[in-house]
Amino acid sequence: MKVLSICKVIAACIFALCIPALLVLNGVQARKYTDLERQIEELEKRQNDLIEQNKKLITDISLLSSSDRIEELARDSLGMRQAETEEIVRVNMKDDD
Repeated sequence: MKVLSICKVIAACIFALCIPALLVLNGVQARKYTDLERQIEELEKRQNDLIEQNKKLITDISLLSSSDRIEELARDSLGMRQAETEEIVRVNMKDDD
């Protein structure tokens, strides 16, 4: 009878100790969740910044590679002009098989 009573006391102590342990575990998990949520927000912000930067770079590439801009640079900076029809020479290569 005394052994049964001691077992009940030990079980009650273990149960009483489990409650704070579970609360601490819950707090640790909540902290991890909050940290992960913050990291996700930072990564989403970084992703949006990179998308905007990529859009800007694509626009810059389009502007820099436009034929009007290239023609203007060739004409004004390099002193080039479009070739006249009579200045164009065509070379045909014959295959000797």
